[in-house]
Amino acid sequence: MDQPVSRRNLLRGLAGFAGTGAVASLRGRSSTKYGPSLPAEGSVTSSASTVYRSLPDFRPPQVTVKVHRSGTAPGVVLTDCHEGHGQQGPVIIAEDGGLVWFKPVSDHGSGKMRAFDLRVQQFQGHPVLTWFQGAAVNGHGQGRYIIADTSYRQIATVEAAHGMFADLHEFFLSESSTAVFSVYGSGTADLSGLGGVHKGRYYYGEVQEVDVMTGKLLFSWRSDRHVNFHESYVAPSKDGRGTWDYFHINSINIDPSDGNLVISARNCWAFYKVNRKTGAVMWRLGGKENDFLMGPGTHFAFQHDVTPYGGGVYTVFDNESTPAVRPPSRALVLHVNEARRSATLLHQYHHSPPVTSSALGSVQMLPDGHVFVGWGTSTYFTEYEPSGRVLYDGRLDVKGLVSYRAFKQPWSGLPSEPPALAVERSPDTTVLYMSWNGATGVARWRVLAAGSVGGLQTVGTAPKMGFETRITLPTHPSRVAVEALDAAGKVLGRSGVQHL
Repeated sequence: MDQPVSRRNLLRGLAGFAGTGAVASLRGRSSTKYGPSLPAEGSVTSSASTVYRSLPDFRPPQVTVKVHRSGTAPGVVLTDCHEGHGQQGPVIIAEDGGLVWFKPVSDHGSGKMRAFDLRVQQFQGHPVLTWFQGAAVNGHGQGRYIIADTSYRQIATVEAAHGMFADLHEFFLSESSTAVFSVYGSGTADLSGLGGVHKGRYYYGEVQEVDVMTGKLLFSWRSDRHVNFHESYVAPSKDGRGTWDYFHINSINIDPSDGNLVISARNCWAFYKVNRKTGAVMWRLGGKENDFLMGPGTHFAFQHDVTPYGGGVYTVFDNESTPAVRPPSRALVLHVNEARRSATLLHQYHHSPPVTSSALGSVQMLPDGHVFVGWGTSTYFTEYEPSGRVLYDGRLDVKGLVSYRAFKQPWSGLPSEPPALAVERSPDTTVLYMSWNGATGVARWRVLAAGSVGGLQTVGTAPKMGFETRITLPTHPSRVAVEALDAAGKVLGRSGVQHL
């Protein structure tokens, strides 16, 4: 264990910064391979967002952890924040609620630039972060997809083919370095038989698969060529105003059992198995044209994030709103027997207190059998044991803020940018504030200082305390810098030198 150095000895050791400008020798004091242990504390100012002195233009959302029991699965929480007040963007959160990484993409709840669907994926055999970035327009996205490496550098972008915009709802990378994602298009049709006008506008959902490196379109599927308008539970406007979103594609996945697509349509209350070669609808589960015998508790409405895990196991986020159908919202684990055309409820998970999410949401089965649920518009994220016992529950705790999905995944980041350092001086002390946005391996901070002449030398080290660490020195060096150390004492990165 590190041995703390007394304030008297610390003052004595730092006295050389004043007057002569020489750095005092640390020889003879209690130390380890890290040097003397400096007093430190976390640096947080609570408000609608958290303020960090080392990153003064940085306003990540505030997080509240309500339940945190032992036995949780390893990993960090990946989500996003949009709407509400303050900065919006993708965000990574530690289990204790502390910030790991945040990338502001816009301020003040603007819909012109938002980020959705942050997650860890594999690209060309390496872990990457992916997310949608662009505008939110009429309930869907108009933008592109970002792929970033473990240093948070953008290494690729993916855009939709045929001059269309990539949509915010779905983006995943296949093992063959292709990207599968959702797109929205529009058309006109006679909607008078459905309560609309003779020449009404409507949105259709499209699936595109493209080669990431070349952008070549490999596969596409349009809902209006395979799913009839009458399957929708949302009626077109009677006066023809606006564009009717009859289908609302909101998730796409590949069934690992057969390689075919599973497509969720929120406004049809159904998900569809689609042949990946021909585009034919093989079956639909739920909705008005349901092909399955639905067992007790298997119903869902306005659902999100339908995910197949193989062997007939599916997860579904059952919104049951908006408008309200059978609230509250819940997370479902279903078994779908394709041969017998039957669906059975394996598990369901509710939040306490109950929440009814008007939109968004996700369900993730973790490798250890736990279930992680992102509760959509309510901004909660919860980890359950299979039995339903809550191990972890937190939320983005800012009024008006919304998150799309939430995932729990392992992630190790080492930013390409250096650590950030801010320094404040008072008559008696020098206070250092240090952080490194996105760095996951930092265990300690080493303080380097110098007088008016001579090079930087080690003053001591302090444990990392949250996202931003505060260290107070009881004297006034002329120059300071900090180094980020891992648990073994290896230097991971070094800040710039501050001249005081």
